[in-house]
Amino acid sequence: MPDFILENEHPGLVCGVDEAGRGPWAGPVTAAAVLFDQASLSPDLAQALNDSKKLSVKKRESLIDRIKEESIWAVGNASVAEIDQYNILQATYLAMTRAVQGLTQKPDFVLIDGNKIPPALNIPARAIVKGDALSCSIAAASIIAKVTRDHHMAELAKDYPHYGWDKNAGYGVKHHQDGLAHYGITPHHRKSFKPIKKIMGIE
Repeated sequence: MPDFILENEHPGLVCGVDEAGRGPWAGPVTAAAVLFDQASLSPDLAQALNDSKKLSVKKRESLIDRIKEESIWAVGNASVAEIDQYNILQATYLAMTRAVQGLTQKPDFVLIDGNKIPPALNIPARAIVKGDALSCSIAAASIIAKVTRDHHMAELAKDYPHYGWDKNAGYGVKHHQDGLAHYGITPHHRKSFKPIKKIMGIE
């Protein structure tokens, strides 16, 4: 389970960063940054934190408000247009940088889930592979990023009901593929992604 060992290796304010939505065929990529005050953090919340992918939808929904109440947090997005213009990796860097820049307190150090550090961060940082399973701050960021993006895709699904985004969050599952086959692409599809390019006749 995640703990604060990684955070405590660095002096000052340490935030965790994670993203959601690198793989889907539609929608933005979303990142979150979370900074905890360990002295005032509820022990039961700390024990409940985990990689968002290992938590049920119900559990993530139950945790997000508590995380927001007990932390300094911010969300950053990169749009479909930015994904198509720069590529998904560069767009993820943008979203992560925007999340950190959105914090009301500037951190002294940033822990980032993954193996790469956004080059424009301008704050000392460390990339942690599977960090959302190791660091409480990254785990909390993963929950905020995932729930925030899922809610956004559910809202988009109201206007584009044929793709199942309220259930699949834009990933290329069968329901989504069937929607594309019958109704074509939308402004929210990532036109730089191979499956969408194929539908558009661009190989």
